[in-house]
Amino acid sequence: MRRSVLLLVVLAVVSSGRVWGQAREIPSAAPAQATGSPEEQGRKLLDEMVEALGGQAWKDRKDMQVLGRTAAFFRGQPNGTVIEYTGWRRFPDATQGGAERIGFLSDKSMILPGKKIDIVQIWTADNGYEVTYKGRTTMPKEIVEDYQRRKKHSIESVVNDWLKAPGVMILSEGSTMVDRRIAEKVTVLSADNDAVTIELDAATHLPLRRAFRFRNPQFNDFDEDAETYSDYHTVQGLPTAYNVARYKNGEMVNQRFLMKVEYNMGLSAELFNPDNLLKKK
Repeated sequence: MRRSVLLLVVLAVVSSGRVWGQAREIPSAAPAQATGSPEEQGRKLLDEMVEALGGQAWKDRKDMQVLGRTAAFFRGQPNGTVIEYTGWRRFPDATQGGAERIGFLSDKSMILPGKKIDIVQIWTADNGYEVTYKGRTTMPKEIVEDYQRRKKHSIESVVNDWLKAPGVMILSEGSTMVDRRIAEKVTVLSADNDAVTIELDAATHLPLRRAFRFRNPQFNDFDEDAETYSDYHTVQGLPTAYNVARYKNGEMVNQRFLMKVEYNMGLSAELFNPDNLLKKK
């Protein structure tokens, strides 16, 4: 009886040893242990982000055209308005600045099928305009400042401008969570103490969230502007977020859903000229 019990104990120990040995051979889903200084880790993570987005092809994008829907929120709740739009964007290069055109779609009529564009917004390097067939008007100052501030703190600006500026600091801040996904957090700090924080998917290295803080001119405290990126689709070799949500101080204020994206269309410069009025429908 004692020999039988002893044999069972030995078998159990051997069996558990085998299980333990097999378990140690299973790869961990946790992020790999980082090496180097926080700045070296941060630069490595941003390099991995650029490579994940398409590498040099992502940097060399000329323009893009999108079809999507946008929804506004109030106090974190949808206000019930969803607008379909077509957007054209020109990326800046050595010969010309960036620009954007957004055309808001509406039904032609109750009888005629299809969509029409009666109003467009055109954003140039330093201003914004609303254009119709009647003429153009300059967008309100606070809206222009908000657009320019977000453009200055965009991921494209961080890669193309911030990282090349003297005195910039890049710090890896460890792991965090974004929409229930493990992320690696990187903060880029400029010489004048402006900062952008980017959180990257630990598995794919694609951006999940971008955030920055700015001083509120009315109350003189700080507000946070953040964007989250999800539902990535690969378009012409470039992973593209089809769902972009914007937050202000933690509350969602806008969400965009893309339905179609095309890159490098060879868009005409006249498309971004606010002096070109719409044709009357």
